[in-house]
Amino acid sequence: MAEQIVQIENVNPSDLYGAKDQHLTIIKNFFPKLKIIARGDFVKVIGGDDEVNYFLDRLNMLVNHLERYGSINPQVIEDVMVSNGQTAYVQAMNDGDVLVYGRNGLQIKAITVNQKRMVEAIGKKDMIFAIGPAGTGKTYTAVALAVRALKNREVRRIILTRPAVEAGENLGFLPGDLKDKLDPYLQPLYDALRDMIPQAKLTTYMEDGTIEIAPLAFMRGRTLDHAFVILDEAQNATRAQLKMFLTRMGRDAKFVITGDVTQIDLPKNTPSGLPQAVDILGDVKGIEFIFLDEKDVVRHKLVTEIVNAYKKYYHDNDDSVISSETERSEV
Repeated sequence: MAEQIVQIENVNPSDLYGAKDQHLTIIKNFFPKLKIIARGDFVKVIGGDDEVNYFLDRLNMLVNHLERYGSINPQVIEDVMVSNGQTAYVQAMNDGDVLVYGRNGLQIKAITVNQKRMVEAIGKKDMIFAIGPAGTGKTYTAVALAVRALKNREVRRIILTRPAVEAGENLGFLPGDLKDKLDPYLQPLYDALRDMIPQAKLTTYMEDGTIEIAPLAFMRGRTLDHAFVILDEAQNATRAQLKMFLTRMGRDAKFVITGDVTQIDLPKNTPSGLPQAVDILGDVKGIEFIFLDEKDVVRHKLVTEIVNAYKKYYHDNDDSVISSETERSEV
C-alpha cells in the first residue's frame, strides 16, 4: 500500500477539479481502487503502488494540459486516462514554435524573423537587446520568453521594469498613491502577462513576489539572481540609469532590454542611455543586439505605414527630435 501527496502547481486547482468537483469525480471513477482526497492545492492518493504511480502520471498530464490550454473538459480527461497519453497536450509538446500556451488555449509564438532571432538568442546569450519601432512585438515576445522560463523552472522569478517617463506626463499630477501613479506606465506589461497566465495564478505570483513589476528607479542597489529580467522602454532610461540596471545582473539571470530609439521621451537636454549602450557594448561577448524594423510590425497594417511615414519625414527634414546618437543606432 502506497500513499502519496502532491501539490498542484502553476494552475488554479478549482479549474482542475471542475465546478462542484465534476472533473474530480470523473477522475476518481477511473480509479475505483484508489482513495483520492483533494484539499486546496494538495491531492492525497492511497492504494497499490502501480495504480498510484499511474494516477500521478495521468494527473500530471491533466495539469500540463490545463496549464497550456487554460481549460479541461470531460473529453480531455477521458483521452488522458485511456488513450496512452496521445492527447492534444502530448502533440503540443512537439510543437517547438509555441513559446507559451496562454489563456483559453492561445498559442503564443514568435511570428517574424527578428522575433525568432530573439528566441534563438536568449537560448545562447544571457543578455539581449531588442530595438525597434512600435508594434514589432519586442515586449510581448520578451514577456513570453520570461513566462516560458518560469514555467520550465529555468528561473525562480520574473522582474519587469520600465522608466516612469512618458511624453507630456508628470507623475505628480496623477491621482492616488505611488502605486496608482505608476501602474499606468506599467500597464502594457500587465496586459501581456494576463494573456499568458490565468488571472488567479497571476495574482498569486504577484503577491508572493514570483512576478514583480516595478519602475526602473526601484532596481538601484539590488542584485537580481535566478531571475528573468526585462527592461522595457529602455530608450527612456538615462545613461546612468541604464548602466545601473545592466550592472544589477546576478547569477543564473537572463536580461532582455527592449526599446524604440525613435520615441525618446526624456527632457530635451537629457540623452538616452540606449544608443550609448549600443555603441559601448556592441563587441561584448555574451550580449546580442537584435534590430527589429517595419517588417516585424504585427499590429494593424496601418502601423507599418505610420512607422514608414515618420521615418521618411525625419529623414527628409532632419528633424531635431531624432538626435545624431539615435540616427547612429539605427544604422
